[in-house]
Amino acid sequence: MTIGTLDLGPQPVLLAPMEDVTDASFRVLCREQGADMVYTEFVPSDGLIRDAAKAIAKMKICDGEAPAAIQIYGNDPQAMVEAARMADHADEIAGGRGCDIIDINFGCPVSKIAGRGAGSGMMKDPDKMVLITEMVVKAVRKPVTVKTRLGWDDSSKIIVGLAERLQDAGISALTIHGRTRCQMYKGEADWTLIGEVKSNPRMHIPIIGNGDITSPQKAREAFDRYGVDAIMVGRASFGHPWIFREIKHYLATGEELPSLAVSERVALAKRQLTLSLALKGPVTGVLEMRRHLSCYFKGLPDFKDTRIRLVTEKDPDALFALLDQVDEKWGTSGAPCEDTNVYGV
Repeated sequence: MTIGTLDLGPQPVLLAPMEDVTDASFRVLCREQGADMVYTEFVPSDGLIRDAAKAIAKMKICDGEAPAAIQIYGNDPQAMVEAARMADHADEIAGGRGCDIIDINFGCPVSKIAGRGAGSGMMKDPDKMVLITEMVVKAVRKPVTVKTRLGWDDSSKIIVGLAERLQDAGISALTIHGRTRCQMYKGEADWTLIGEVKSNPRMHIPIIGNGDITSPQKAREAFDRYGVDAIMVGRASFGHPWIFREIKHYLATGEELPSLAVSERVALAKRQLTLSLALKGPVTGVLEMRRHLSCYFKGLPDFKDTRIRLVTEKDPDALFALLDQVDEKWGTSGAPCEDTNVYGV
């Protein structure tokens, strides 16, 4: 699959953008575990044009992440254009290597974004969505992609016609989450309309499917049954970054990898913690690892007290020591871990 001039190979598996999850340390780890491309957390256009430090910092792409996309959101056309131009020059503005793709978030369903008419709130105003897309595409050098949903609610699933309009606006690829905004993340993702978009003879850009890719088998079904060019893994990667390696192995061989041993999970947790500390320092690096450490070892017996310590400890050295204790206590016992994540999907 090619986006612009970026060749991601056959059947790529991508890490979805997720607020408070896909920071640089997690993105690097997912790339190491087989993700073919990663996306930043959501970057607010209004924050960028105000030179807000937090928004600018989210654009920094580190060595080891490439290829990577910066995802921006907002509902003001001119602010989105200016934000896209900043993302286009992220290496100069935020440091790092810069992005390969600029992605527009027309899919986030949370109220603080969609309720203000951004994210999937744009599904209520498709004309404005297309206008913003066209303006952004014309304003930047890098390929522009869009991530969106089926529609606002069950009575307004507009994605088939909207996909054509977004393609005509100049985007280089389209990611579709198989739910409406009103569904949030409830119920099962409906891939039938994703497949309909892909089979539409008018469509020639890559179509990326997203929603409920929670296992290698579901990944295989997405490619075989719905014909998508790529898949995007979101919530199922949380606490389970090796899912990309599992999916890639299954797609290549038709065989499942064995469940990851506790000692291997400890090693990955240490790797991510090391990256987080190096990129953010000892205070923020520890705080922002807590949401990940809380679910790396989901399913271990008698683990509650240790989990509480993992998410309350402030000292990095003490955290590494705790991870060593996890390995010593559970790593040699053969205790099973569940390959599930904090969202339970």
